[in-house]
Parts: sequence; C-alpha cells; structure tokens
Amino acid sequence: MSISSEINSKTQVHGLLRELMLGREDPDGFFCLCLSLLGDTDTRTHFLDVIEPLLSGHEHLHSQLTAIFLEYFSKDEADELELALTLSVYETKQTKPDHPPHVPPCYKSYADITTLTSGVNQSVVKDGAVVPENEAVSKWTLDTEIHKTTCAIKNTNKDNDDLKVTKSTRSQKRRQRKKQHIFKNPSGPRPVLLWFRRDLRMWDNPALIGCLELGAPVIPVFLWNAVEEEGPGVTVAAGGASKYWLHQALVSLNRSLEQRGSHLVTLKAEASSLTALQGLIAETGAASVVATALYEPWLKERDESVWETLEKGGVRCQIYHSYCLRDPYTVSTKGVGLRGIGSVSHFMSCCQQNPGSGLTAPLDAPAALPSPSTWPQGCPLVDLGLARMPRRKDGTEIDWAVNIRKSWDFSEEGAQAHLEAFLQDGVYRYEKESSRADAPNTSSLSPYLHFGQLSARSLLWDARRARCRPPKFQRKLAWRDLAYWQLCLFPDLPWESLRPPYKVLRWSSDRVHLKAWQRGRTGYPLVDAAMRQLWQTGWMNNYMRHVVASFLIAYLHIPWQEGYCWFQDTLLDADVAIDAMMWQNGGMCGLDHWNFVMHPVDAALTCDPYGTYVRQWCPELKALPDDLIHKPWKCPASMLRRAGVVLGTSYPERIVIDLEERRAQSLQDVASVRRRFRQFVDQRSGCDLIPVPARLVQEALGSMEDVVSHEGTGFLLPVITRMEFKHQSEDPDRQDNPYSVVLKGYVSRKRDETVAFLNERDFTASVMCESAQRRERLEKDRCLLEGLPQPTVSRGRARRTPTRDPYSKVPGGVAVPYR
Repeated sequence: MSISSEINSKTQVHGLLRELMLGREDPDGFFCLCLSLLGDTDTRTHFLDVIEPLLSGHEHLHSQLTAIFLEYFSKDEADELELALTLSVYETKQTKPDHPPHVPPCYKSYADITTLTSGVNQSVVKDGAVVPENEAVSKWTLDTEIHKTTCAIKNTNKDNDDLKVTKSTRSQKRRQRKKQHIFKNPSGPRPVLLWFRRDLRMWDNPALIGCLELGAPVIPVFLWNAVEEEGPGVTVAAGGASKYWLHQALVSLNRSLEQRGSHLVTLKAEASSLTALQGLIAETGAASVVATALYEPWLKERDESVWETLEKGGVRCQIYHSYCLRDPYTVSTKGVGLRGIGSVSHFMSCCQQNPGSGLTAPLDAPAALPSPSTWPQGCPLVDLGLARMPRRKDGTEIDWAVNIRKSWDFSEEGAQAHLEAFLQDGVYRYEKESSRADAPNTSSLSPYLHFGQLSARSLLWDARRARCRPPKFQRKLAWRDLAYWQLCLFPDLPWESLRPPYKVLRWSSDRVHLKAWQRGRTGYPLVDAAMRQLWQTGWMNNYMRHVVASFLIAYLHIPWQEGYCWFQDTLLDADVAIDAMMWQNGGMCGLDHWNFVMHPVDAALTCDPYGTYVRQWCPELKALPDDLIHKPWKCPASMLRRAGVVLGTSYPERIVIDLEERRAQSLQDVASVRRRFRQFVDQRSGCDLIPVPARLVQEALGSMEDVVSHEGTGFLLPVITRMEFKHQSEDPDRQDNPYSVVLKGYVSRKRDETVAFLNERDFTASVMCESAQRRERLEKDRCLLEGLPQPTVSRGRARRTPTRDPYSKVPGGVAVPYR
C-alpha cells in the first residue's frame, strides 16, 4: 500500500470511528470496514492506533472491538494482540491495584480482566455517555503487568490441552464468521470471478483488464467438466495431447498470477460449470463473473444458459471477445453475397463490408492483481486428470509425453520467445520456404494461439510492424477467423449429425492401413516421418498435414473423420473449427475443396529435397542417399544391406503399391457419388450444393442468385468445387483428366536461381583466375630465359559496393561491382 493510499484509508477509518462513538455504527461493521480498507496486515499493525481514542470514556466499545478481533484472527495473533492491548490500556491509565490478582487462564477481552481485577461492576451507558461506577482504581507498574500477562499466556498454552482443542474448533468458526462478515459488508467491494478458459495469458487479455476496471478483488478460477468440454458425437474437442498442454499451461498461468500477488483456483465441476460457479459465488460473495467468449456451438449454448441463470440471480456477467480481425458472430454476408463463402478472400471482403473498430495496440499485462481477504476452496490441479498417464499391468507408468516436454516451452514467456525468434529470422523465409519441413521456417505458434497464451491480435499487430510485413503470414491468421466464422454459420457441418451429401462413404476393408498410417508404418518415408513427428512432439507444419491427409483420403480411401479424430487426439493445437474445416475440405465435402493432392513421393522435392527431415524421424533410413531416401523400394539390394535397411523388418514395406491406380479409383468413387446425389449438384455450374442454414436464409442476402431453390431441401448453396470433379462428371470415361490436381514436387524457384547464379559466377571466376595465372607463369618464364628482370604484377584496388545502391543486388544477396 502506498503512503498516500494508507493515509487516505486511515482518514476514512477515523471518520467511521466517530460514527461508532456516536452510536451510528456497530462494532462488527466498524471492524469489517477496517479490514476492507486496511487489509489484514495493516489492521493488525494499526488497530491499536485506531481504537486509542476509545480508551477514555468508551471502555465498553474498546472491549467489544477487542473481543471481535479475537474472534476474527487465529489464536497466536489474538494472544499477541491481547497482550499488546492490555499493556497499552494500563500504560495509558497508569493505575496499579494494591493486590495484583491472578490473570485467569481463559479470557476474551479487556472488559473481563477489569471486572476480575477491580472487583467492581463494569461501566454503565446512560444517555449515550459512559459513566464508570467506581473511580478508585489502584496503579500497577508496567513491568509487573508484562510479567504477569506473559506468564498467564504461557501457562494457558502449556497446561490446558483440552482448551487447545476447544480453541481450535473456535478458531475455525471465527474464520467462517470472518468470511460471512466481510463478504456481506455492503461498504466493501464484492469480488469478481475471472473465469479462465482459452485465454491463459497476462498480456493483451481484455477480460483481465476488464476485471481491474471494476475496482474489486479478483479471484481467477478455472473449471473443468470433461463432458461439457468433449462435445457431441465424434467431435473429440479435448484430446490427450491438448489436455496435457492445458495442464502445463495452467501451471504456468498460476506462476504468473503468483508473481502478481494472486493465484489460480482450480475446481473440478463434476455436476456442471453452472453449479460450480454458483457455489463459488455463494462462498465468496462475488458480484460479477468475467470471461472470454467461446465459439464452439455446444459451449456457446452452455455459456448462454450460464449467463442467463446467473443474471437472474443478480450476478453481473461480462463477456469479452478474443479474435484477429472481427468477432465471427458480427461478420455478415449482407452486401457481399454467399458465392465463394468458403474462401478466405470472401471472408475478408465481408470483414471490409462490415468494418469494426480496427486493429488497436495490444494491452499491457498488469503489474499486480487485487486479492480478496479469503480465497475459496479449490482442488489440486492434478485432480482434474488433464495430464493422466496410463499404467501397465505391473503398475509402472507410461510417460508418453516425455518428448513433448523436451520439445516445447509451455509458458507464456515461451510463446513470446517463439514469436520474437520468428519475427527476427523465420518470417523472412516464410513467404517462399514455409513448406519446407527440414528447416524451421514456420512460426510454430499454433498451440499458444489455441490456448490463448498468445493473442492473435497482438500477433497480427507485431507481424504488421515487422520490417518485411509478410502478407502470406497475415493471411494465415485470417484463416483462423474464417474457420470460426464458418463454424458459426454452419454449426452442424463438422459433426456426424449432418452427413455431407456426397462424401466418399466407402470404408477400407482392411483396418490395418489406418493403424499403419497412425503409427508411421506406411512404407512411404515422408508420410511416416510426419506421423512420427506428430506422435512424439504433438505437432507438424501445415504442408505436412496436407501430405498425410491426401495420402489417407486419396490413396488409402479412408474417410476423413478417421483422420480428424486422430489429429484431435494427438495434436497439441487441436482446434475443432480449424481441424474440421481443413479435413472436410480435404475430404471433398467442405465449403472449399482442396484443388490439389499431395503425392507422397513427389512432395518430398518441395519439403525435404535432401532427406534431412526423413533422416531425423526415420533414423533407420539415414544411410540411404538423398535421391533414393524417399523411395527405398527402388534401392538395390546391396545398397540396402550396406545401409542396414531390411524392408519388411527394420522398415516396413509399402501398404499400397500402385498409387496411380488408387488415385484413379478415388476419382471414380467421387463421380459415382455425384451421380447418385444429383439433387446436390448444380447442373449449370457443376458445383456441389449444401443446405443453407436458417440463419443465412433469414438475413438479407446480397443476391438470390447465390442460392438454388430445390423442392424438399429448401435453399442450396453452391460451394467451391474442384475442377477435376466437374470434368470427371462431364466425361467419366476419359482417362487423362486435364485438370489433374496431383502436385509434382518442386524446389523453390528463388533458391534455384540463386544456386545457378552462384555456380555460374564461381565457374567464370575460376576460369578467369586460371587464365591470368597461366599468363603470369608464361611471362615469368620468358623473362627468366632472356635474363630480363621479373615483371611486377599490378593489382587493382578493390572497390566497395555502396550499400545505398538498391540495384547492386542479385538473387541470393550476392553483390556485384558498382558502376
């Protein structure tokens, strides 16, 4: 407490003391105000100074306040204050009796002591004035009183074991009464509950700053109800890897709160989150609940029910939004239409058509948090079961997250360090090299963004302030908002409750293929390396996610739901909105079909041209040469023996052999489904159609041409459809599809140009150098034979390339002479 605030608090307390002496305030209320204004520590320190004016003529109020103090604090604190009050009173009165009495072992207040020592009645209150009946009180010396009182306290603590038990029970009752008195005191500010969900940070947290603006003590809480968080059907909103990250993030959040004079209260909401909040409100007397909005449909429905119930009970609920561009629920399609609704360009056009307040500077983290006088009862974080490890039959624990702990820093400081490293180095390679798996060219910030340890708004702010201002990276951030916007518009699309109208329904007859894909044992090194990285670290970059998804759907013919569920369970950044959108698009049943298919071998030329990535995660293949490490089945038997590779033993055989045949079969499956469900195919454009939700139909559409009216199905919306599917439907017998989307791997064009330039420069320089040295040797030999002096070689002075010339640079940053 600062000096000015301390003086102000003392002034308020002295003003309330006058009200107490005039009979307008009761002692209990006065003491509660002392606690609310001064706090526990300052009340114990300054209580003697506060009640000193009561010593003359107001002994009964002095005694009542002393008794209240003894009821509110622990036994040791009460004994210390009892001694200090007794000495203060006798030092002020300077009285001493003729026969010092024995101090009783059990006393509650100074009034009891004066009654026993003087042998007279207590003072009588008459017409608001205190009139003592017996004025004659003999004096005590201060040293004698100190000795007597100290001995009495020591004897009490030593000789009365039964009394200790009684006082222990009495102390618990005092603490309970203390909570009730303080929280029911109308003069003190009632606490506010800060409900942490997916905003586990101190920096740029609008909900946290909103709590501070209320000017009340803040109680940070985290509630966990596995049923509510899981979601319906096959959603798998909370997988094992993401729950482990959540556990570690909560540990870090609690550490940050403790540094600011607070701490996190974790509670297992076994019945429901509403019941848990109601219990916390009853226990703490909180008047407000502050939280950050969630956009998953089942969580949004739960939150709306919670807010409605709490507000009916008189509790104020305040919700803040955390997003990058705009709140997904406020972005309307009015004025833009619905055509192209699945693309990020359409979403950004809608954001521009519905402008908001604009991007503002991130909020600073608070230096301290106001804490309540007492904290509610929570449970240990371990009891939530977020980081539970399985056990074998012999009882030993399986620590499956050991590699995850080695690979990540789970704290908010770790997120800031990742961001700074990326903006200083990796962001300059992101535009051209983000697809590379063998180099850290991506930000690796997705887990921090998912759990709110890093604000998407602050990340966009920092990216726009970076020197290169990477447009591709900023566009990737907009994809996150697009995913949640799409989830808000089509809340039933990602789940099993609404079957996509023409998805490939055929399941693989051999479940071994799925298991091999999950464990990284497909026989294709690039796919296996990516799946092993996912299992060991809980993450892979976006390009590799496309590779493994294309292999699962286009070549193994396994439905996208299986891949979605596996990703939700093993990804640290498992996000329902983003994961469902990407897997649906890859499974040909989303709002924007992927117009590409990653070949498991050719894609390696783009992301791992030298085999570095495969050697890291498939060490059994590290001895193979670069040009054959992605296709070990083409290696000669002698090369495999020298490398120690035995296909089928040390490294698996390919689970599917003819990739072209599998790919052709996938196209035929899509064409047959499109013919079967003709009502969901637009005959004019060849685009696939999906039912338009009632929310979009009710609001004003930009143009009715965006939708198609169909009997029995209402309005249908054309979505972005792969050109390959349109052509396949028009000419199903044609073998060579001119719109084939299978991508052939390529190496970065800029990198190729740089390498070619350097090779050409080195070759030219070496040829010129050899010619000059040859001429010098010939001239030297001629002079030696003719007896002439040796020629002097004139060397030109090197000229430095001016840095101000922007045109003196060539690909790769190689300088050329300035002319």
